Amino acid sequence: MNIVVLDAKALNPGDLSWEPITRLGQVEIYDNTSQDILAGRCKDADAIIINKTVISRQLLEKLPKLRYIGVTATGYNVVDTAAARQKGVIVTNVPSYSTDSVAQMTIALLLEMCGNVGHHSESVKSGDWCDCDSFCYWKKPLTELAGLRMGLIGFGHIGQAVAKIACAFGMEIAVTGTSKTPADYPGILFLPLDELLSTSDVISLHCPLTNENAKMINRQRLSMMKKNAMLINTSRGGLVDEQALADALNSGQIAGAAVDVLSTEPPQRSNPLLTADNCFITPHIAWATRASRNRLMDIAVKNIEAFINGKPVNVVN
Repeated sequence: MNIVVLDAKALNPGDLSWEPITRLGQVEIYDNTSQDILAGRCKDADAIIINKTVISRQLLEKLPKLRYIGVTATGYNVVDTAAARQKGVIVTNVPSYSTDSVAQMTIALLLEMCGNVGHHSESVKSGDWCDCDSFCYWKKPLTELAGLRMGLIGFGHIGQAVAKIACAFGMEIAVTGTSKTPADYPGILFLPLDELLSTSDVISLHCPLTNENAKMINRQRLSMMKKNAMLINTSRGGLVDEQALADALNSGQIAGAAVDVLSTEPPQRSNPLLTADNCFITPHIAWATRASRNRLMDIAVKNIEAFINGKPVNVVN
């Protein structure tokens, strides 16, 4: 079986072993693959393994041997799954591997906005504490989480993990955009989206990106939020109208935002969030702890093995 790994560096920059995959067939591994050489690298492949490489209908038409696409991520919008299905190509993803890591980063971003740890650490290193006339000082407001309402848009595995941690801080939890039954989650408020936006102190996004919810956090919905509200996005950048969010931050319409994802990655230098006030940005790393990537590798290998054995799992098309 010919297996081609097209953007290996995303999953494994060098600290994991590819041996579990290399023992499954003849394997070629590339750190990254640009679109102009994609067809050439895939032309003899029975299976391709991708993370963010775009697999279009036009590409699939050029790959008559291809039978399997393994996406080493939960989101699989980079693949034209309908075209793959029409050509008899199985597409699999890796669900739920990063739940704890993403929940951890969500809370880390929240704590940074509330405590401004990095800002105050840099202030101390620059000599501000040495020159202070008191035993302490703070340059930005400090926020206590106990008693605040966290609104979760999406209540799957990650949303539930975030809720559990937030509850430990004494926060009230409200959720929307879920088919879960309220009776199964006592103590959690189930609210319509607009009510959640207008009553929550923290809004955290934990839903997939679809055609229906693209830019759901737009100018109108930002205007519904409290002036002290904070927005967190560790889900997908396309859920947010970035210019509208930058304007809301720069005008003081909301208090802050922390995002691990942007609509285009890597971002354009012109992205308005890069220069917006009170905006923390991390480079799509919530999923990338070593423990999380180990789980990802393990499940990806099992997906390939299941396909080879004629019993594919985690099929998305």
